[in-house]
Amino acid sequence: MSVRTLVVDDDFAVAAIHRGFLEAMPEFEVVGEAHRGGEALRAVEALRPDLVLLDIHLPDMSGLEVLARLRARNGPPVDVIAVTAARERETVRQAMSRGVDNYLVKPFTRTAFIDRMREYLAQRIEVQRLGQVLDQDEVDQLMHHRPRPQVVPKGLSAVTLRLVIDALRDCDSDLSAQEVGDKAGLSRVSARRYLEHLVTIGKAEVQPRYGMANRPAHGYRLT
Repeated sequence: MSVRTLVVDDDFAVAAIHRGFLEAMPEFEVVGEAHRGGEALRAVEALRPDLVLLDIHLPDMSGLEVLARLRARNGPPVDVIAVTAARERETVRQAMSRGVDNYLVKPFTRTAFIDRMREYLAQRIEVQRLGQVLDQDEVDQLMHHRPRPQVVPKGLSAVTLRLVIDALRDCDSDLSAQEVGDKAGLSRVSARRYLEHLVTIGKAEVQPRYGMANRPAHGYRLT
């Protein structure tokens, strides 16, 4: 199921850019935009998003106040990622104390944005994977908002590796590199690099299968 997302930014053009970045990721569905704090609060009540991308500099109230009101409201919880040019230490500290889930400082590249969203997805998947009663290691994961670290070679991302592992775990049968890429939001070539790494370290195995025109192909599954 895609992550229903509300984009909040006082600049209409910037909000449109962020919307475009998200719409290129199949894991996300943009359900609305807001350009003022009050508008954002009303949109959360009306649209019930899973995630809010929140600017701090808004014309009617600070994004920090929006964050505080979101945390104090009744109703389903909503995740919040600050996406803002505000980089003052006190602003970041207040955002953390009020429960922001992540913080992305403008300006940034499209790649940096996508990496941060994939990091959020990995965190979300990890939280959903945990049971109702947690051990200390699992409590530490939630407290620090991070998945278990993965040792990966240079050029690969631990966050993306987690998405590939979860794609394989969620399927009862073996998957091709293309199928893993579709589930993890990666190209076939990128997915294959991660799959080959998992095979190398003994975390996955290759299964023979046949593709189009009965040509030999490969499937992957966790060991």
